[in-house]
Amino acid sequence: MLKEKVFRVREFINIRLYAHKAYVVRALHIASIIVSLIAMTAIIYQHGFKQTPFYLHITESIIEFSLIFYVLKFLTRIFYEFHPVDFIKANRVEAILLMFIAVDQLVSLVTGEHLVQQTMKAIGFPGIHTYYNLFIQFYFFIIIAVELGKAGRFIDYLHIGPSGLLVLSFIFIIFAGAGLLLLPEMTVSGISFIDALFTSTSACCVTGLVVVDTSVCFTLKGKTIIMMLIQIGGLNIISFATLFASFYRNSSGIKLQSLIKDMVSTDKLSNTRSMLRKIFLYSIFIELSGAFLLFITWPNEMIFKGIGEKVYFSIFHSVSAFNNAGFGLFTDNLYDITVRHAYNLQLVIAALIFLGGIGFIVLEDVFKIENIKERHKIKWKKLQTHSRIALHTSAILIVVGALVFYIVECNNSISGYGIYGSIVSSIFQSVTCRTAGFNTVDFTHLGQPVLILMMFLMFVGASPGSTGGGIKTTTFSVILRSAISTIKGRKNVEIVKHTISSDTISKAYSIALFSISLIFISTFILSITEPDKSFLSLLFEEISAFGTVGLSTGITSSLSLAGKSIIILTMYIGRIGTLTLAFAITKRIVYTKYRYSEINVLVG
Repeated sequence: MLKEKVFRVREFINIRLYAHKAYVVRALHIASIIVSLIAMTAIIYQHGFKQTPFYLHITESIIEFSLIFYVLKFLTRIFYEFHPVDFIKANRVEAILLMFIAVDQLVSLVTGEHLVQQTMKAIGFPGIHTYYNLFIQFYFFIIIAVELGKAGRFIDYLHIGPSGLLVLSFIFIIFAGAGLLLLPEMTVSGISFIDALFTSTSACCVTGLVVVDTSVCFTLKGKTIIMMLIQIGGLNIISFATLFASFYRNSSGIKLQSLIKDMVSTDKLSNTRSMLRKIFLYSIFIELSGAFLLFITWPNEMIFKGIGEKVYFSIFHSVSAFNNAGFGLFTDNLYDITVRHAYNLQLVIAALIFLGGIGFIVLEDVFKIENIKERHKIKWKKLQTHSRIALHTSAILIVVGALVFYIVECNNSISGYGIYGSIVSSIFQSVTCRTAGFNTVDFTHLGQPVLILMMFLMFVGASPGSTGGGIKTTTFSVILRSAISTIKGRKNVEIVKHTISSDTISKAYSIALFSISLIFISTFILSITEPDKSFLSLLFEEISAFGTVGLSTGITSSLSLAGKSIIILTMYIGRIGTLTLAFAITKRIVYTKYRYSEINVLVG
């Protein structure tokens, strides 16, 4: 009886509210955008400029007001919903976050101190006020991410397509990152716009080429921004939006599913949302595991200012290695005298580079518990064809690269490293020159044969669906198999007992052709803008930028404005992919109703 009365009352209220519900929802949406922009501006101002106590209090008040606004907005939406319980279930992530904020604010009103601050004080955590502000700002960013997730449901209405969105998303994050790096508190003594843009592009495109010394030029805040750009660039900003969009029931439309499918490089439309979540779980788990291993393997020669700096160095280099970025917090990268001979540390970084460059599809196939159990139970069950090609090709390239490097450089750059050190350094350089860009040897003293080998490895790059660049291992393998089949007179191109489709072969050749054309044109222009640099150095720099590797013969910082611009464009195209860019700027013809007569053209 009571339930029926409550239902009638609720129905009466809903009927009364229905007339102006749409206006209220629209007003809340507009207000949410305004509040978010103001709060984001306050956070940027707080961290980007020197603060007086007065302005610090204002920015903190703006952020707290914004959080309170989101709580009130959520409560208002519940009040206007015809089915409030279903609304809360559909937005459970946001509900949990805002409930915590509401409890924290109530405790603050009663006791005069926030719940988080009381907890931190109880466990004896130092710097309570500073860390509380960072916690609140991090919480705010999560709320913003949830809001972006809701907006992600409407991505398909832009009619741009996955390729176009990928292209635009990187442009947006690159310029946003450059703007943040230009703020006074991000650098020690300032930085020019072109250097900030170059650094932001290198970080977002997980390349690692630098025009300024990262360890000296940037403050702790600036280095943190670079680390965040590496993480966002490695996983792609659209992946972040679609991840949060996947938490909502209304986000399962075919167009959004297709978008996520393209972003994570999977061929199954049904598992895109779960795959996307697993990508983040894999990334976080591997990066934290890598940070722990780095923490315990730093050499004794490394003198840190405290436990906090050691933790920060471990996290930074773990994120940089897994995302194949190549950024380091040492002036000479890993060639620094304190870590040059830290071979166990190098093995950890090499493992992170390999895991980041092998591709998330392969990681899922190899390490998923269900797949391991199934392969153990069914002996004939093997890895997916894609995984086998990527693993076999990567292993062959790493082994061949390490052997050649060891044979050629054992009496040169690694002559004083000892047997174990020489072997580890050779393996490390073979791994890192394919995608990452860390160096443990002096590249200015490497011989031409090794540089040519490295250019080949950088050109091939990592595997599809990974954080690395290049034309990809599978592309190289398909082209190689196709060439062999042509030489042997076979009509079909076969690999691991499968026939490769003609579309895949055409796409592989297109990627290789576009990539070679880009490298040729860019190197030609660089030879004009940088007449004082050797051709080999310019070609090495260009291929390194295209493969998003980050290795250099030492000419990056001395490039002219035009030269830096060429490298910036190359890093960008190398990260999003030449074929992706071509698809984004051209209209693809899927089907034609006519077919011209077939002829044979003399080639070769």
